[in-house]
Amino acid sequence: MNRLPSIRDFTAEEDLLGFFGPDSVTWRIHADPAFSVGGIRALLLQALHPVAMDGVARFSTAFTEDPWARLTRTAEYVATLTFGTRRDALRSVRRVRGLHRGKSAVEEGTGRSYSVDDADLLLWVHCCEVDSLLSVARRAGVPLTDDDADRYVAEQVTAAVLIGCAAEDVPATAAELDAYLERMRPQLAATPAARNASRFVLVPPMPGWVQLLTPARPAWSTLAALGAASLPGWARRVYGLPGYGLTDTAATAGLRAFRQAALAVPVRVRESPIVRAARERVAAAEELTA
Repeated sequence: MNRLPSIRDFTAEEDLLGFFGPDSVTWRIHADPAFSVGGIRALLLQALHPVAMDGVARFSTAFTEDPWARLTRTAEYVATLTFGTRRDALRSVRRVRGLHRGKSAVEEGTGRSYSVDDADLLLWVHCCEVDSLLSVARRAGVPLTDDDADRYVAEQVTAAVLIGCAAEDVPATAAELDAYLERMRPQLAATPAARNASRFVLVPPMPGWVQLLTPARPAWSTLAALGAASLPGWARRVYGLPGYGLTDTAATAGLRAFRQAALAVPVRVRESPIVRAARERVAAAEELTA
């Protein structure tokens, strides 16, 4: 596990801008409404790694007992890493590293002994997230050139290194990311744990009053269906997901329609508090240095 930097390694201005900053492609993708669908796609793709999924099933009881809490914590972690100060981001990284530390087991199907913080498992989770967020953003209509895509993948090397990957192992271009996922395909499978996880992601349990009195169920069903439909065709076939055999053209049309509908919502409503706080913090910092 590599050494985590200290806040003392950065200037006050670097701390305020965070690890990416407002001019990054990362801010552009992670602040877009398509981000929520990309996150669901990432979870479904990550679950196809038998060893990584075994670690989640064994050591993250919240995934089955309180999936909403786990999904919320994951989203908050990514948001803090993206839009928080470097101090806040490092605090979140330390917490996640602490949760991973000392947890090991043997995955029965492969017979592999592993630790949750093994670098190759962290790399798999990272690459699934980056590929999913980038793929969904582009298909949903976020204006991104090929150079922007490469910049995003390169920017995200920082996130991978912070969580414990070696920089030299992390794909730094879209082509390298595609090649990595292609190399990984022979190792992937829809294990019973992966199928259980996919059911919790696609149809999470909800209290009866939530289903009856709020739009949570139909809203989540829309996001989940788009997340599953946007998976690579080979991943959908591995899962054998019923009802999600949409053509790539139909899935892309659905993503674009969802994004346009979300963009019609006022910014103050659709953007999370951490995104708004980041924009205000950076604007205030720029005024002080002007």
